[in-house]
Amino acid sequence: MVGMTTTESQRRRLHRAWIVAGVALVAIVGAAGFRATPGVLITPLEEEFGWSRGTISLAVSVNLILFGVTAPFAAALMDRFGMRRVVATALLLVSLGSGLTVFMTQSWQLIACWGVLVGFGTGSMAMVFVATVADRWFVRHRGVVIGVLTAGGAAGQLVFLPVLAWLAEGPGWRTAALVVAVAALSVVPLVWFLLHDHPRDVGLTALGAPPDVPGDAGPVRTGGAAARALSVLRSAARTRPFWYLAGGFAICGASTNGLVGTHFIPAAHDHGMPETTAAGLLALVGVFDIAGTVLSGWLSDRVDPRKLLGAYYALRGLSLLILPSLFAGTTQPSMLVFIIFYGLDWVATVPPTVALCRSIYGKDGAVVFGWVFASHQVGAALAATAAGVTRDHLGHYDAAWYAAGILCAAAAWMSLLIVSRTRTSAPSPRTPAATP
Repeated sequence: MVGMTTTESQRRRLHRAWIVAGVALVAIVGAAGFRATPGVLITPLEEEFGWSRGTISLAVSVNLILFGVTAPFAAALMDRFGMRRVVATALLLVSLGSGLTVFMTQSWQLIACWGVLVGFGTGSMAMVFVATVADRWFVRHRGVVIGVLTAGGAAGQLVFLPVLAWLAEGPGWRTAALVVAVAALSVVPLVWFLLHDHPRDVGLTALGAPPDVPGDAGPVRTGGAAARALSVLRSAARTRPFWYLAGGFAICGASTNGLVGTHFIPAAHDHGMPETTAAGLLALVGVFDIAGTVLSGWLSDRVDPRKLLGAYYALRGLSLLILPSLFAGTTQPSMLVFIIFYGLDWVATVPPTVALCRSIYGKDGAVVFGWVFASHQVGAALAATAAGVTRDHLGHYDAAWYAAGILCAAAAWMSLLIVSRTRTSAPSPRTPAATP
């Protein structure tokens, strides 16, 4: 249009931030494929190799721990080397670990491939990747973007389940592992050519930032990534909100990835439900998770994140206390109600947790969230192994479901104790944190 100013023209064009977010979403969903396989492969591995559920669950636990512990270091590595290099390398690790699994004959090889390689790879694209993309590229719509990317990872992990279950039951679990390896590898070129590290790299500012401010997410980091990650941990660990956030998120991991994500399919199979049917139910959890997490991101921009976390954990706890009575050989309406309700709450905790880390710890918020997320995966790992051992000894999972429900009530209480919107970390010369 004649007379249109440069600013108006920029507003009419799609901001590059949305392209970066789209590529990040594809990478996260691609990596989520292998994260979906534990629940599908437990029974096939048990039948082929004679390994106990406790043994297989140990490999899952190693994966979950590394998935979490890698996260804060990955956030620091992204500051040092850029998101593109870190994410491309992570996808290669996921593909390698998944592909090598088809040659294994002993349980330690399962731990090495499924646990170590894939754990490191997926951990480098964990929720800290989401937080980093949102912090660098978005000022406006940041909460919504966090919600969408988080939902994409969780939903991708669950929506893959019916396909993986069908492959494991038909062509075999090796075919399922190879499909995931190829899928992760195919995303690498997309990440390498389209995932820009900073708005300044393409001469832009973050979406919603003042146009006269240089496009940057903060100072360039030149020190060691590991040293910075540990330094941030030491500073945050001296504050009470960190322990409330970490404790609540550990319970979050135990009650989602560790317990439901790993053991829902074999638990349903114990009650006579076909694995493909149970996998379909978890896929529905992923579908409803998209709506729940995007809504949570929108709410996190408008509502006190502490209250959101308290409500999410309390409602999740109630649903898990009811779950043992819902299992049956066929899908009953009551189970569908649980799936919808639980799906809306699956990872709705992430946007308010990221918002609290950002508001309390400022520019260190992404790395702090990495450590909080590490606690999430430690909780998930403990729950995965504990639930497997419980099933081996008691013959059912009931005790695990009840324990998770009670722990969620404790997480709700801890969330409400967090002091919000006040930076509690050690003073630093950086710019004060923005409110969520």
